[in-house]
Amino acid sequence: DQEESNRIQRVSNDEEPSSGLTEYTSQLFDQSLTWKDVDWLKSITRLPIITKGIMTPEDALLALEHGVDAILVSNHGGRQLDTVPATIDVLPEIINVVRGRCEVYIDGGIRRGTDIFKALALGARAVFIGRPMVYGLAFNGVDGARKVLQILRNEFDKTMALSGCSRLEQINQSMLITRKKLVAKL
Repeated sequence: DQEESNRIQRVSNDEEPSSGLTEYTSQLFDQSLTWKDVDWLKSITRLPIITKGIMTPEDALLALEHGVDAILVSNHGGRQLDTVPATIDVLPEIINVVRGRCEVYIDGGIRRGTDIFKALALGARAVFIGRPMVYGLAFNGVDGARKVLQILRNEFDKTMALSGCSRLEQINQSMLITRKKLVAKL
């Protein structure tokens, strides 16, 4: 509509010309949400509540205090904010504080089957895949998305075999060389 178009194209006289896209996208997110909203949501549904965007052990503990069923480790704007840590780097700390009290999932930066293996080895229960699926859809619709899943599955299966794993339960952190392990050897 016209109002939305005006917001996107708006440029103040004091600023460099821009599309206004940053201002527009910031209006799409409700920054007033609090943990009270999670409590309210839990009070009106029996559906599982999954919190997305958990990036610190402190937030993971808050999510547990508010009774979430799962945590999705996600940096939302990792592709837009170059100072945000990678989700794979914060996953071990979050797994450590959660200690099995809820499921922990991860998204962000998953591009290969080896990335899936690493996330599972670090304790994620499931791995969400975004950008590769979008690329597959853009390239060849549903068939492209299927091809992406096939490639990821083949890479994951190969990684499992090369790691000596025949079952998911066999994947564990000892199969990875992490920065922490490397630094400890210095």
